[in-house]
Formats: sequence, C-alpha cells, structure tokens
Amino acid sequence: MTGTILAEAARASKAWPFEEARKLLKRYPDGRKPDGSPVLFETGYGPSGLPHIGTFQEVLRTTLVRRAFEALIGARPEDGRTRLVAFSDDMDGLRKVPDNVPRRDLLAGHLGQPLTRVPDPFAAGHASFAHHNNAMLRAFLDRFGFDYEFVSATERYTSGAFDAALRQVLRCNQAILDIMLPTLRDERKRTYAAVLPISPTSGRVLQVPVEVVDAEAGLIRFTDEDGTLVEQSILGGRAKLQWKVDWAMRWYALGVDYEMYGKDLTDSGVQSGRIVEVLGGRKPEGLIYELFLDAKGEKISKSKGNGLSIEEWLTYGSEESLGYYIFPNPRSAKQLHPGVIPRAVDDYWQARALLAEQPLDKQLGNPVWHLARANGGFDGAEAPGAGDRLPVSFALLLNLAGVLGAAATREQMWSYLARYVPGARPDQHPELTRMVDHALAYNRDFVAPGLHRRAPQGAEVAALRALDALLARVDPDIAAEELQTQIYEIGKQPEYGFASLRDWFRVLYETLLGSEQGPRMGSFIVLYGIANTRRLLAEALKSA
Repeated sequence: MTGTILAEAARASKAWPFEEARKLLKRYPDGRKPDGSPVLFETGYGPSGLPHIGTFQEVLRTTLVRRAFEALIGARPEDGRTRLVAFSDDMDGLRKVPDNVPRRDLLAGHLGQPLTRVPDPFAAGHASFAHHNNAMLRAFLDRFGFDYEFVSATERYTSGAFDAALRQVLRCNQAILDIMLPTLRDERKRTYAAVLPISPTSGRVLQVPVEVVDAEAGLIRFTDEDGTLVEQSILGGRAKLQWKVDWAMRWYALGVDYEMYGKDLTDSGVQSGRIVEVLGGRKPEGLIYELFLDAKGEKISKSKGNGLSIEEWLTYGSEESLGYYIFPNPRSAKQLHPGVIPRAVDDYWQARALLAEQPLDKQLGNPVWHLARANGGFDGAEAPGAGDRLPVSFALLLNLAGVLGAAATREQMWSYLARYVPGARPDQHPELTRMVDHALAYNRDFVAPGLHRRAPQGAEVAALRALDALLARVDPDIAAEELQTQIYEIGKQPEYGFASLRDWFRVLYETLLGSEQGPRMGSFIVLYGIANTRRLLAEALKSA
C-alpha cells in the first residue's frame, strides 16, 4: 500500500488518534516544522515513585497519535519526521517519603533535595533514588518496545542546555508572576517565585521569594534557610523552576509540539500554556484524558493502593489486551480492576481476527491496527497477526480452569485442549500457551476462592435432567455448534418456564460453573467432555 492511499484514508478516519494527529497537521500543513526539524511529541514522568499503568497509557496513547500523524503525512517511522521524548522531572525536590520503598529512614534525611541527590534506598547500585527510578522507567518502556528518547531534567539543567531558556524566564519574571499570583491563595502568594533556588548549604530545593538581579547573567537574590542573604546564579543546575513554569519552559526549550495530560492537570495546562507564550513559544497540541477509576468508581490513588499495576495485568492478561482496553475514547473514564481483564483479552482477539477482513477505512478504526503500528512500523498493507484466530476464547479457558479447581495445571488444561484442537501442543501454539497460563492464574486468584455452584430449583431440575438425557444420546463427536442448537431447544420448551434463553443459560452457568456468566455451552461441553459434563450435572441434580 502506498503512503498516499493510507494518508487519504487517514485524513477521513474518525478514530481518535487521527483526530488528534490532524491538530498537528493544522499546525504544520506541510507535515514539517519550518526549520525542518522533526515534530516533537513528549510525555512526562515524575521519578518520585516507580512507573505504573498511568505511565504506560500516556506513552502508548502518545505513540498512537505519533504514528497516526506519520500516516497522515505519508511518512514511515524510519524517516525521522517525528520524535518522542520521555522526560523525567528528576530535579524535583523529594516532597515526602513513599510508602512502598525500603529504608524509608534513609530518604527521610533527604527531604527537599533534588531526586538525583537522594540516595537509592534499593541499594541497587544506582547513583540516586531518581537514577534507580529512571532505570526502571526505561526498562519499563523498553519492555513494551516503545520508540522514545529519554531526557533527564537534571542533565539538561546541569549541562547548561536549559540556560538560554532560564535567562528568558528571568527576563519574563514579572509577566509570569502576573499569570500565576492571581491563581494562588494569599499565604502562597507571599512565598511564590517562578525560580526555586537550590540552597548552597543544605542542597534543598527552596520555596522562597526571589529577586531577579541580572537576567542576562542568570543572577537572583534570596534568603537561605539559615537566614543568609544569597546572590546566586540559576544556571548550570543551581536552581530549577516551579512546576507550571518548568513545564512551560520545557515546551519552549525543547520545541514540544504535542503532549497529552490527565484531567487533574487541566488548570496547570492552561497556566503553563499562557507562560510558554510569554516566553515566546507556543503551547503544544494535545488532549486532556480522563483518569482511571477502581471497581467502586473511585479515583485510583497510589497511596490507597486501590489500582491495578502493570505486573498484575500481565499476570492475568496479555500486553496487547491492556493496550486494547486503554485504546477507546481517552476522554472517558475507565474502571481498572481485575474484573475487566477477561473481556479485554477476548475483545482483542475478536478485533484481531476481524482486521484482515476489513476494508482500509474500517481497519483504521480497529484498535488492533493502531496497536500493531505503534512500534512495529508496518506500512498499513496488513497488520502483523491480522486474521489470526485462537481456537478457544479466554472465557472458555477460564470456565475450564474453574471446573478443574484452584489446583488446575497447565498439563490438565492441555489434555482437554488436545481433544478439542486435534494435535494441539504448547510448543505449536505460543499465544494459546500464554492464554492458558493467564487463565490458570486468574482462576487461582479470583475465580476459585469465591466459586459457588448453587442448587437448581423447581423446573430448573427437570431442564437439567433433559440436558443430561440429551448428552446421554448424542454422538460423542458432535460439533459444538450442533450441540449448542440442541441445548437451545431445551431452553425453549414451555414446561421449563424460562422467560428467555438468557435465563436458561444463566441456570447452566450458576449450577454447573458457579458463575453468573459463561461461554457458549456447546463449546464448553465439547472441550470439557460429555462424560465430565454429565458428572457436573449429576452433582448439581444431587444438590437439588
């Protein structure tokens, strides 16, 4: 497929990454900056804690927009028309000691110091707490194959790379204060300054009033913690900027064209956008995304621990399923808890199977197209894995694991799968092997502990006996779809009193599988085996 054909289709697509990318096309109609430099995308990270699922979603979504923009302008990733910077704000002062780190007393003695000067509590051989967390961030992003450039605030400040921008901040100091002071409480106004000097005695990042002495020389005057009046340069890493000023300065210094951020930073985005214009720059394009919620619909908080970590998701589902779950409308809040994983896994595979059958305009709305392009760089002719199908669904595997119990093993699961998928072996089906392992883990941790098969009641008993009689007489090699049709017929019989087939299948799920929802029963019975299913029926009827 030529880049022109893809670009034409992309310009008409309503998928959100293309809608975002078109903002950049309005900014640069030729698909290039006036000076010919790459269009710059940025994501930000605060290394006061370990990278988490929020970090993943921001880098993923930004990458999706980046690749969508390349499609719009007919470029390939290797053309170098775009860049993605993962910026670490590691000059920030340590505000509090995190709850989830060892040797917390070690960190307590370094409150207020830049994170790159705080010792590493993990004793992992890193130069500082920030260096440790930055290493974790890079390993985290590399794990998912993201194409990015890591940039450290400390390196930029101390090397002098930000010096020109810092001088510009001092030149515009009063204009910046005019923007910021009206947004602050009276008490905060008294100590607010655009520049945060680093104390020459304690090494802490100070929140103190600052007087600009000489903007061109980078000189300021402030009162140190011990009461000493200090005149000091802000260049070369001897100061950093307040958060909103720092964000604007970064946009100005790096020439950032696109950055998205969470709803909780809406006000910061407005003020930083005004400040970057004062500096002589331009606010990046971007979107404001909604935050994740827990199972109760409450905002996820690291201190509460009510979220879901990357490691937890990848224990029970694939990386692709996580990307698929995150993909839809970023402006809509999403609940993030273990209960959403099984559906996300199956939805991903359904979309992946559908991709090869879709015309290009529909492919561009399929999340799998975007996820495959995110880091693989395929040209849009056919996404890697397009048309792939798994012989069983994740829901079906979960139900199989459920009836086998908490101690179910991979070997047991494959013994059933080999009957359902002739000749199937783990080494021949790596994707299915991963899914089996995820299903076993999910069953062990979430299904088996609360599994309860209720006893059938009233006419339900007769309906289950009818199903048992059906299984006693069918051909052992009956196809799953044919068996499903005959199970339908039982549920339609008026003597059993089911208002709908949904009610009939709910009875099967609750009495045989211990779940309110379940798979297509024809497929489950063929996978689990007719004799085994009749034993489940016998147990259910015995409990009536």
